[in-house]
Amino acid sequence: MGKRGKPAAHGRRPVHATGARRARRRRSRGSLPSWPPLRRALERATPLLRRARPAYPRPDRTGYRRWIPSRRQTLGGFLGCAGLLALLVAVAYWQTDIPENPNSFATQQDNVFYWADGTKMARTGWVSRQEMPLEKVPEDVRWAVLAAENAGFYSDPGISPSGILRALSRMVGGGDTQGGSTITQQYVKNVYLSQDQTVSRKFQEMLLALKMDNTLSKDEILEGYLNTSWFGRGTYGIQRAAQAYYGKEVSELDVSEAAFLASLLKGAGLYDPTLGPENRERAVERWEWVLDRMVEIGKLTPAERAKYTEFPDPLEATGGRIDLGGQRGYLAELAKSYVIRYGKVSEKDFDLGGYQIYTTFDREKTEALDRAVREARRKLDPERRKADRYVRTGAATVAADGRILALYGGPGFLKQGFNESNAVTVPAGSAFAPLVYASALTDGVVRERDAPRTPVTPLTRYNGQHNAPVMTPEGPYWDRNGKVVRGRNDGGRDWGTSISLRDAMVNSVNSTFLQLGMDVGLDRVRRHAAAAGLLPSSLGPQVPALALGNSTPSAIRMATAYGTFAAGGVRSEPYSVIRATRNGSEVELPRHRPRRAFSAEVSAQVTDALRGVMEEGTGREARVPGIRPAGKTGTTEDNKAAWFVGYTGKEATAVVLYRMDLRKLDLLPLDGVAGHRDEAPGSPLPGMIWKDYMTAAARP
Repeated sequence: MGKRGKPAAHGRRPVHATGARRARRRRSRGSLPSWPPLRRALERATPLLRRARPAYPRPDRTGYRRWIPSRRQTLGGFLGCAGLLALLVAVAYWQTDIPENPNSFATQQDNVFYWADGTKMARTGWVSRQEMPLEKVPEDVRWAVLAAENAGFYSDPGISPSGILRALSRMVGGGDTQGGSTITQQYVKNVYLSQDQTVSRKFQEMLLALKMDNTLSKDEILEGYLNTSWFGRGTYGIQRAAQAYYGKEVSELDVSEAAFLASLLKGAGLYDPTLGPENRERAVERWEWVLDRMVEIGKLTPAERAKYTEFPDPLEATGGRIDLGGQRGYLAELAKSYVIRYGKVSEKDFDLGGYQIYTTFDREKTEALDRAVREARRKLDPERRKADRYVRTGAATVAADGRILALYGGPGFLKQGFNESNAVTVPAGSAFAPLVYASALTDGVVRERDAPRTPVTPLTRYNGQHNAPVMTPEGPYWDRNGKVVRGRNDGGRDWGTSISLRDAMVNSVNSTFLQLGMDVGLDRVRRHAAAAGLLPSSLGPQVPALALGNSTPSAIRMATAYGTFAAGGVRSEPYSVIRATRNGSEVELPRHRPRRAFSAEVSAQVTDALRGVMEEGTGREARVPGIRPAGKTGTTEDNKAAWFVGYTGKEATAVVLYRMDLRKLDLLPLDGVAGHRDEAPGSPLPGMIWKDYMTAAARP
């Protein structure tokens, strides 16, 4: 061995080098497992791993070339990165779950209300969308969409790698970000993600699309896509698009129309031809391309394609939703409450949308009633007359079979949500008298203690004196204040001690009906009033004033009760909805069965008396040329309400006028309303409204 620092003889290693290696081997052995087989295997593999490890920086290069990787190193690095990326994607896919709750905007639908003639009345909800099952979408319509957007939909894995790379490159380069997505990806974006064009959102879209493609069937994905896509004109989904552009159900579309709607998916604002000539040019070009594409993928024959040479121009845009202004809002709210109550639908479910509600409301009658009320209210001058402030009007027309045909709920739903036609705050007054009359004709009366019931007829005589005391078999009726209750006639008029019941009805003699109600029995009067259609909860206390209308029925219910007489004594429960569906499925609603409340003879006698009111009594001013209706005015002793209720052989209409400050909910007197100075209580306005309305809308 040479001296320290000098090289050893040829073929021998330096002492210090050999010792260092031995030391390293000893240290490495100390870190190896103690189990001999495993230790020996690792000892054999260690030199191989050292040789396989790439030398970097490269020792056989100098300068900057040392830092340039070899082809082997480049390939290894690329494969390593690809493997790591694949591992990360696999882990991300494994951890990705389809969200249980989609975007609320994606599931929100609108509710559409229809007039009785089938035309649209109103639409509620934040978006215009109606889900449509795929089986109700014609196959030609489906393939028009697929041809335009994703012809390989049924064979792809839910994503298009080339499309994703193309979209990402455009995104990075600042170009057009549209395209590059399969229908599955677009559906994921519509339902679960935002519309932001970012790399992270695109990556999340890809993972969800893969997961969805492995979870749902292709038909389920296509159905969801068709129901959530934006088609312009405020519409989401193919069903609303068909209605907005062609006024049709989606099931009625032909191939040509479907090809145009499919064009809108590329950008509705660019392809709606009604928005300008440039749009129309683009729309025609895209429409032709979609049809040609359908031929190319084998979903349309050349002969079929040749039929479609004219572009199917859509309807002009109508502004989208139909708002709830005017009377429409009251009608829609009434129909909604009916579906919720009788269809057993929660308000939350209803507000999610998707309902199609076919109402009983007659458009022409509703508009005629609205005009009649507005015309009468022109006589009010709240700025000059204090008595004209807070004057409110409610009105309703109910058919003899229970259909609510029209109503006036107030000055407009968007101005005042309180529906005055359905309010149960106003006393019926003497408009309640026909129910007392019918009760007496049905059950008879008892005038003396322990005496049997005595039948009465329209010719039975009663006391009609003003201030006549109300009598019981034990004597006068005393109120809680210790005063004898007396019947006060309108204007203080005295009708003598012997007036027939029919004449008392014709002339609205309060004292007669106050006593008649006591003789029939107030419990029986209540029962008959409820049988005729008034809600038991609206019937007043069981005191003599019950016979003079201390009950507070709504205009709808008063029209129902009078409609019972129009139907020959058969009562039909009022209803506002004929049928309702949700996305094509029927909502089960009850069938209201008519019930007999009074005999046909009693109803005929009541009708005869109420015709007398119109022809010779208090309702003369409301007579309508050409028809012979039956009707009754209604006033209250404190003059806080005025009614007119009348009917023909087919329908009944009730009009109520009152004053109320909705902030205080206190009834105010009608004295001097519209300049009316007659000493008699009430107001001529309800009769005027009824007459004008019936002149325009009633049928003999």
